[in-house]
Amino acid sequence: MRAWWVGEPGPMSTRPLVQGIRAVPRPAADEILVDVTVCGVCRTDLHLAEGDLSPRRPHVVPGHEAVGVVVETGADCSRFAAGDRVGVAWLGGVCGSCAYCRRGDENLCRSPVFTGWDRDGGYAEQLVVAEDFAYPVPAGFTDEQAAPLLCSGIIGYRALKRAALPVGGRLGIYGFGSSAHITAQLAIKQGASVFVMTRSDSARSLARELGADYAGDAYDEPPVPLDSAILFAPVGELVPAALRALDRGGTLAIAGIHLSDIPALNYSRELYYERQVRSVTANTRADGHEFLTLAARLSLALTTTTYPFDAADKALDDLAADRITGSAVLRVRAER
Repeated sequence: MRAWWVGEPGPMSTRPLVQGIRAVPRPAADEILVDVTVCGVCRTDLHLAEGDLSPRRPHVVPGHEAVGVVVETGADCSRFAAGDRVGVAWLGGVCGSCAYCRRGDENLCRSPVFTGWDRDGGYAEQLVVAEDFAYPVPAGFTDEQAAPLLCSGIIGYRALKRAALPVGGRLGIYGFGSSAHITAQLAIKQGASVFVMTRSDSARSLARELGADYAGDAYDEPPVPLDSAILFAPVGELVPAALRALDRGGTLAIAGIHLSDIPALNYSRELYYERQVRSVTANTRADGHEFLTLAARLSLALTTTTYPFDAADKALDDLAADRITGSAVLRVRAER
């Protein structure tokens, strides 16, 4: 099968992704084999390629927003059958026995497995996934529309929960890429007012089109105090600005897996009055199922740019340079 993998991590200008031929993986008893039709392009893939995240094993195939069709099932599988459309997301396995898993916080598992980091992901024509960690794809979405839901959407949903936004509250969003443009809609459709801060002109335009009350530059002060905020941009310098924008008792959730260093905080200006900061770590499978159900019920609109499979490195290069509005998706093979 054709695949891309991480060769020598480094800036995209050094061409860290390598394209070539890999053996088709074989499913274990609890796994399914999937013909990948599309795979979303996530900023985590960029962090992996550029070395911000160290590869967990040599020549790993990135990609954790894969949509495809089941072509083979392991002997112990029963949830899916050949021909079913499935989604493969970031969380690829947990131990199930540590204290965090036992209490329902499997996103904090001590020995998790992640798609496109620990095991090969969707920048390939086929992949295997543990059946218990695959998702049925809502019928109302095309493959291109569904792909970003599997990470950008699920992580945004968890970040929104971590941000503790009150009903009808005011939500600030810092950075407006793939995850943010989904999360903004989710909040707006549930009655929130959304205020977007981003350096991209095209992203500000998209935010307004999607119903944001305000769209300004990344470091602009929103016109009203915020009840909650989510930082999607991997820029630690935005943390103080976001905290200053919060009203008393407000919460900032930091959604990324990687963040540049946070400057020293001024206690009275940025933390006092019970403002708080929360990180977001992966997601649980329950998060995924809850979000996909909501996405279908609320008819979320996905803004996507599709790249041919041979242009995976170009897609990541465009992502690094902020040339993508909404979500980027690789077309791996024709839809069935």
